[in-house]
Amino acid sequence: MPPPPPSIAGKAACFLSFAAARDRCFSHRFLAAGLRPLAVHLPDAADPVTTVHMWVPASPPRNPLVLLHGFGASATWQWYPYLRPLIAAGFDPIVPDLVFFGNSCTRLPDRSDMFQAWSLKAALDAIGVKKFGLVGVSYGGFVGYKMAAMYPDAVEKVAMVCAGVCLEEKDLAEGLFPVAGVDEAAALLVPRRPDEVRRLVRLTFVRPPLIMPSCFLWDYIKVMGSDHIQEKTELLHALISGRQLSTLPKLKQKTLIVWGEQDKVFPMELAHRLKRHLEGNSRLVVIHNAGHAVNLEKPTEVCKSIIDFFQEPVAEDSNDEMV
Repeated sequence: MPPPPPSIAGKAACFLSFAAARDRCFSHRFLAAGLRPLAVHLPDAADPVTTVHMWVPASPPRNPLVLLHGFGASATWQWYPYLRPLIAAGFDPIVPDLVFFGNSCTRLPDRSDMFQAWSLKAALDAIGVKKFGLVGVSYGGFVGYKMAAMYPDAVEKVAMVCAGVCLEEKDLAEGLFPVAGVDEAAALLVPRRPDEVRRLVRLTFVRPPLIMPSCFLWDYIKVMGSDHIQEKTELLHALISGRQLSTLPKLKQKTLIVWGEQDKVFPMELAHRLKRHLEGNSRLVVIHNAGHAVNLEKPTEVCKSIIDFFQEPVAEDSNDEMV
């Protein structure tokens, strides 16, 4: 939905929060699709050191598919277009908030993707989900990749959407990305001012909104982006600092790689690098006229690729590239 003209936006900002209203709308869509919010306390409710919030099916899932969000808005904002098509195709979506996003948090100091993976696996175990497919977008793909490597008996198949898991810290200094270091990456992905939000949107969307009024952007930052800023910055430092391709494990599971052809955050080089790294155990789907936010720019195409992939028998071999 395009934002209203600045004159209308300025008047509306005095009476309501557009971001809060939209957030409620997306939550209602999850409820209407048959999902319910659930907070899982680890290790237990008496002393919840870590809390993982999830949207889960009202009935025990028979074909669970875990959907992991990236940086930016909460899980509901990133996955709402996928619920009904996935459910119609026979899947039971489970949509968690990663730690320090949405309503998930921890008192522990660990900021690694390994800790994120452990937290999610413990939460899934707590609700009785032992085997599942997994889809990760961007940062969620880093966590999903780690989960697949750590728990190969639980994660049956994996889809990575614009998830630059093959990046190395040296790539930043060598100019592969629009930032030159970890601090600049954190400033980009954890925006604190409207001009920073505009820069991020213009990098992630091929066709960003023409009008992005500051009042709307301040409202978005207040409602969706003002929590756990320091912790999210630490997550990025833990993810990128010292990262080397030589230490990245090769997944045993069949893996779908979906990429926006014009991704400026994680360029296509990383998609091809991941496909080479997995040595014939993957399929690459390139989505035209889409950037890093391909899951929001082209939800129908991305969702179809996900459904087709997860409906295939697990044992089927594939080393295709589709455009």
